[in-house]
Amino acid sequence: GSYRGLYHVLQGRLAPLEGVGPEKLSIDALIKRIEQGEVREVIMGTTPNVEGDGTALAIASRLAGLPVSITRLARGLTVGASLEQANRDMLADAIASRQPF
Repeated sequence: GSYRGLYHVLQGRLAPLEGVGPEKLSIDALIKRIEQGEVREVIMGTTPNVEGDGTALAIASRLAGLPVSITRLARGLTVGASLEQANRDMLADAIASRQPF
């Protein structure tokens, strides 16, 4: 595969209306791994919706000041997607994540 690093599974996403707060995710374990020097970069791979974005933002906030770079997976149109089927958010993400050709 194209990724040769380690994974850290959060065991969910923040969903305050469902009673899922940060204490129910494995964020503290991730911080411990970073503090032990195991991690140089955290690549956020959350679902591109309000809960996923909120979860990623909360994690980034908790990781601020730690010796780690924070990135997220590219978002937008998938390979083979039809522009006719794309919604406004997908197109906005695709434009924001565009790369030189």
